[in-house]
Amino acid sequence: MQTRTLGTTGPQTSALGLGCMGMSALYGDSDRAESIATIHAALEAGITLLDTGDFYGMGHNELLINEALRTAPAAAREKALTSVKFGALRTVEGGFTGYDGRPNAVKNFAAYSLQRLGTDHIDIYRIARVDPGVPIEETIGAIAELVEAGHVRHIGLSEVGAETLRRAAAVAPISDLQIEYSLISRGIEDAILPTARELGIGITAYGVLSRGLISGHFSRDRKLAANDFRGRSPRFQGENLDRNLDLVDALRKIAEQKGVSVAQTAIAWVLSRGEDIVPLVGARRRDRLAEALGALDFTLDGDDLAAIERAVPAGAAAGDRYPAEQMAHLDSEH
Repeated sequence: MQTRTLGTTGPQTSALGLGCMGMSALYGDSDRAESIATIHAALEAGITLLDTGDFYGMGHNELLINEALRTAPAAAREKALTSVKFGALRTVEGGFTGYDGRPNAVKNFAAYSLQRLGTDHIDIYRIARVDPGVPIEETIGAIAELVEAGHVRHIGLSEVGAETLRRAAAVAPISDLQIEYSLISRGIEDAILPTARELGIGITAYGVLSRGLISGHFSRDRKLAANDFRGRSPRFQGENLDRNLDLVDALRKIAEQKGVSVAQTAIAWVLSRGEDIVPLVGARRRDRLAEALGALDFTLDGDDLAAIERAVPAGAAAGDRYPAEQMAHLDSEH
């Protein structure tokens, strides 16, 4: 397994990480046994970075990872790194009501996560979205106290803009920024990515397949389950979906010429953007994981990258990456 290092202060990880959210929530029903088998397969393949959030299935995802690690071979378990997001406030019905970044809340969230994960430390800890009512310095300061106490190893951030990144980094070392980055979500290239590189902060890129939209497996006539949040995502709606799948069709021609899949091409593109970027793949099944791992078996040369740029130019996606009410919570978009 190829490795990369998250920033100048963060840990060394596998070149791909496994995003575990879909095993518990937001993409419709999932298979617990297959989810655990997929985590085991990822560990066996050398993936070390497991990404989760305490609000994914209201703790379900952390408990799932706990079970997967407990039942994995000791050697794989010892190499695994947990990346945990916190702060999202939920309702019994599954709704989101905001974010809480108060120092006491940070420590409370961490205590519950440690219990659910069955571990004595979290490798990377980050608030999922900035709490607009709490200065980022206070939230980061609380995580820094958890680091000092040995409960957390590294501090991360999620979906913050360049200014917030600077403010946070002035308080304590930041290992990485987790943020959406894909062929059709390239907003970070303007200011956020250059700022992260200036500060020595790595990137863990989620949404590299845009929630399956650019995986090559999504069809125009696909019916989404009622509990699949993509049914409310602008990029999956009507004409937007048609325009975005036209981009996928153009990408497919390039992939076929290389003898690889669309998903592998999209993941390889993110890998090509720099050694400081670790893509998170959201595979929920072993076959999808195996496909994603294939992105490590080839490189995109200059001609490939130029062809991809022509097929899917920056800003070509139709629709925002989240519904309006969720976009409003993204510090990275303001």
